[in-house]
Amino acid sequence: MVSAGSAGLWPGLRSRAPMSSSSPSTTPSSPPTTWTYMFKYDTVHGQWKHHEVKVKDSKTLLFGQKEVAVFGCRNPEEIPWAAAGAEYVVESTGVFTDKDKAAAHIKGGAKKVIISAPSKDAPMFVCGVNEKEYKSDIDIVSNASCTTNCLAPLAKVINDRFGIVEGLMTTVHAMTATQKTVDGPSSKDWRGGRAASFNIIPSSTGAAKAVGKVLPELNGKLTGMAFRVPTVDVSVVDLTVRLAKPATYDQIKAAIKEESEGNLKGILGYVDEDLVSTDFQGDNRSSIFDAKAGIALNDNFVKLVSWYDNEWGYSTRVVDLIRHMHSSK
Repeated sequence: MVSAGSAGLWPGLRSRAPMSSSSPSTTPSSPPTTWTYMFKYDTVHGQWKHHEVKVKDSKTLLFGQKEVAVFGCRNPEEIPWAAAGAEYVVESTGVFTDKDKAAAHIKGGAKKVIISAPSKDAPMFVCGVNEKEYKSDIDIVSNASCTTNCLAPLAKVINDRFGIVEGLMTTVHAMTATQKTVDGPSSKDWRGGRAASFNIIPSSTGAAKAVGKVLPELNGKLTGMAFRVPTVDVSVVDLTVRLAKPATYDQIKAAIKEESEGNLKGILGYVDEDLVSTDFQGDNRSSIFDAKAGIALNDNFVKLVSWYDNEWGYSTRVVDLIRHMHSSK
């Protein structure tokens, strides 16, 4: 059994994935009653119906018969991870995203830390792409971003089969908690301060460049941007690339379909139906290629489209990465 903990209010659906396979602890800054409520009710993914979730006492939640320790610490060093029996900690506060800051969890007794965000210096792993490069002596890792998890498997298939000379990525991304419900000041990005539910907002993203960290052969060949749109979940990547080896769109589709049924099964999906964003809600896969949505200008220049549930799919990959790390002991 994997013993895992979560630092930060990894609410609702994000905590649902590990509950079936681990003995978690958590460190929300809110009271346990709030934590329980957020776990049980989720606007997008619905109510939790598998077993009862309730507060046992001020420091313990009950998930069915499983006890989950709760700590209200803002300093990671003060969280008694060792006493709680948590070997793996998911750092999901969005604050401690570099190695030095995340190492505070190690000082608190954790054995390994998984940062649920890109990191400037922690090694980045994307399941299905480069997780086999993980070595057991690495204590702090990044699970990259949800968009990198969507883009990287697709880019890997295309680069392995046909070669990518260069490419641009756009993610049409559902709004997130970092955005504002109504217009307000935003010191770094004025457009980012506009109302999320009423605007299409151009934004920056490091997802495409991050692919170069997990696929070094693509370093410097990809960059991208985002459009934040007024939907609450499910996003889509548009990858436009120039190929080194000419290929028809049908050949590209066939290659992706083959990988989705083989080496990347469960990570990369393939659909050829007329689907829309809500059809991918709750999909466990990192990237679901939409065969009908892509187009080719010629045999060297092609636009590929792939969907992802930026909440549920990414959370599932966090758990998968922990499992892989545990199996690599």
